[in-house]
Amino acid sequence: MLNIVAQKSVIDYWIKLAERNWKTAKSLLKLGHYDMCLFCCHLVLEKYLKALVVLNIKDNPPHIHDLNRLAIIAKLEMSDERKKFLNEITKFNIQARYDDIKLAFYKKATKDYTGKYVKITEELIIWLKKEFRKQ
Repeated sequence: MLNIVAQKSVIDYWIKLAERNWKTAKSLLKLGHYDMCLFCCHLVLEKYLKALVVLNIKDNPPHIHDLNRLAIIAKLEMSDERKKFLNEITKFNIQARYDDIKLAFYKKATKDYTGKYVKITEELIIWLKKEFRKQ
């Protein structure tokens, strides 16, 4: 268990990294680096969720990347649509990392596809920020 001061420090750490990754994602979108933009969208949501995990369980988050699992551990209520989006965005983490599937992901990451998921990521960020305000 983390004490109050440590909790705040860890939460601030995750939020700061999430905000930095969000700026990076938007920059990558403008540059046309769509596959890496989507990877950063995953990182943004993972870090906001890890901050919520710390807030809600008063301990460090687990070393996992599955966004739905993190949302469950953070004790968030989710619609089926949010679960679906988190599941899809979780795949960006794997698809952008591993060479054997990276080429297929690169082809999938078109301007339109990426734009759609940047917009979805932004909506999910707004939801997660509202969850912070509930606490």
